[in-house]
Amino acid sequence: MKHAALILIAAWLAIPAAVAGEAGTVRYTAFAGDGTRAGHQLVEHGDDGVTRVDFIFKDNGRGPELKEEYVLAADGTFARYRVEGASTFGAPIDEAFERSGDRMTWKSTSDEGEGEFMPGALYSPLGGTPQASSVAISALLARPDGRLPLIPSGTLSARQVVELEVAADDGRRQRVQLLAITGIGFTPAFAWATTGDAPRLFAFIYPGWVRLIEDGWHANGDALEQRQTQAEGEALADLQRRMAHPLPGTTLLRNARVFDSEHARLGEPADVLLRDGRIVSVSAGGTPSREADHIVDAAGRVLLPGLFDMHVHAGRWDGGLHLAAGVTTVRDMGNDNAMLAELIAQERDGSLLSPRIVASGFIEGESPMAARGGFVIDTLDKAKEAVDWYAANDYLGVKIYNSFPRDLLPDTIAYAHSKGLRVSGHVPVHMLAREVVEQGYDEVQHINQLALNFLATHETDTRTLERFYLVAKGAGDLDLDSAEVREFIALLRDRGTAVDPTLATFEFLHQRNGQPSPIFAAIEAHVPPDVQRSRRAAQMDIPDDATGARYKRSFDNLVALVGRMYEAGVPVVAGTDEIPGFTLQRELELYVQAGMTPAQALQVATWNGAKYSNMLDDRGSVAVGKRADLVLFDGDPTVDIADVRKPALVIKGDTAYYPAELHEALGIKPFAEPVRVQSKEAR
Repeated sequence: MKHAALILIAAWLAIPAAVAGEAGTVRYTAFAGDGTRAGHQLVEHGDDGVTRVDFIFKDNGRGPELKEEYVLAADGTFARYRVEGASTFGAPIDEAFERSGDRMTWKSTSDEGEGEFMPGALYSPLGGTPQASSVAISALLARPDGRLPLIPSGTLSARQVVELEVAADDGRRQRVQLLAITGIGFTPAFAWATTGDAPRLFAFIYPGWVRLIEDGWHANGDALEQRQTQAEGEALADLQRRMAHPLPGTTLLRNARVFDSEHARLGEPADVLLRDGRIVSVSAGGTPSREADHIVDAAGRVLLPGLFDMHVHAGRWDGGLHLAAGVTTVRDMGNDNAMLAELIAQERDGSLLSPRIVASGFIEGESPMAARGGFVIDTLDKAKEAVDWYAANDYLGVKIYNSFPRDLLPDTIAYAHSKGLRVSGHVPVHMLAREVVEQGYDEVQHINQLALNFLATHETDTRTLERFYLVAKGAGDLDLDSAEVREFIALLRDRGTAVDPTLATFEFLHQRNGQPSPIFAAIEAHVPPDVQRSRRAAQMDIPDDATGARYKRSFDNLVALVGRMYEAGVPVVAGTDEIPGFTLQRELELYVQAGMTPAQALQVATWNGAKYSNMLDDRGSVAVGKRADLVLFDGDPTVDIADVRKPALVIKGDTAYYPAELHEALGIKPFAEPVRVQSKEAR
């Protein structure tokens, strides 16, 4: 499970946690995408009226461990609730809610409060287990208006998408229903529930990544995932139809200041003519008007080539946030291969709201802490088979992961290069970054993997949370002027090894409880209250102010390290591995903090993205013959990088999107008024 997927699941888990039912036990097993057992949930409904839940999920050496208990009031809402344990990255969780008469109190890792109880409302815990949807499901389906108010804020609603009959291992049969639950996060959450008078959670499926299914019914997993994928596809196709504005024929963008991404400078006003998704001319602004099927009056606004996010793990619902931020191409850095092939096909046929997807294939080594995605290998022959498959399926490259056997690495790199594939990734366990660069990596992902070159040893088990805590504790003391650091930077430069630092993602190293995630700090007022609340919870164990200050100093030094690498000539690409759109905007702000000019940061997110995706002949600059992947901004992000949050129009080939429309559809307050395309008929 990758970081972005974990964030999405965490948002889903914020549905209030409770279950309606008599005394007894319900067991669930969690499976990773390849069918490997990854955790469990045990729900015990006691004769004393207390429900106790034990939950654990582990993937890639990390995951939550939670103990939860609660008592329901007569109306089915919480009378008392408590959850304790550790979050995915080890932050302690100790959360409680209590209702006494008409008063209530709560305290979470994000907030606390007290006040008059809202009759019929349900407390929404931040640290809850997957049991979290059961009482919400039961309450929603029992309400005449189908709406469930939440504490401290928000309202849930749900609709039945499909109903199926399933069979248990012992021959029992029952009906289950797929629900689309809205009111949390930016997109619907899907959950399978039982039917009847007291419905409860039956299964939670994140297609391609994880399944949590009630014991005895696991054989239904494939059928449930297939039907859920179909239902989500239909909903997404409808969203694409509503958000996409086709541009057949010719489109003229008048009086746009075009960003020269090759040289990182802003040009004079120009007129840009598009035809059927391609750029056919770029001429001086104010030239005699030519006839076009569509006109855009840029009115002096800044026009950039579409942005690249070079580190995603593509999900079906990510496209709206990407496109609203002007991201028209993403590089997938590891996924369920079958699901990714489906996403790519749907994007290409126009049925999926999505940026273009460039694929890099995931290869992991077999171990108890292996991430279960792509190919998991334990021999060189299997590694070569994985490389062959990726080469045959037009992947850009391969990504090596934490448990990859170090003795197989040199031959695997050489074989991938012989097939024309780039090689990138994490640093395999018991190796250092210098070694993978010397052995032929074309790119290293994540700033922590680079910093561990100076902080880890060959004995450090970087498959565990140590790969985060060692950096948080020690990076602040790293002397960037030392010979060791300067020599490593020179090695990266001389080898032409690119770095994908994902700095914004790693701000979780220093975020404290109650503080907004730096990704959202500047835009909190624009996102729904439940998103604000969920993004004010720490992910790391930071027990005191001194530790917090140390972790912040370490992060600041990581930012400075990226600046040193860029200044020395090390290629940098802009990736995120976190929530789409907003994270890339924060990433570019951090590059400016590291010492780049705003124009240089934008160059990294455009020209460099295309260059290190082997696509400079097709995109990455506003030039004749290239794809018409373009973003028109309010303000001037080449001067103030914060203006990168203000796209007013996005064009992806022969289709226009209005970021304001996309944001409104996702429950987000828009950042800029749309610049609309005028058709010939309307003029």
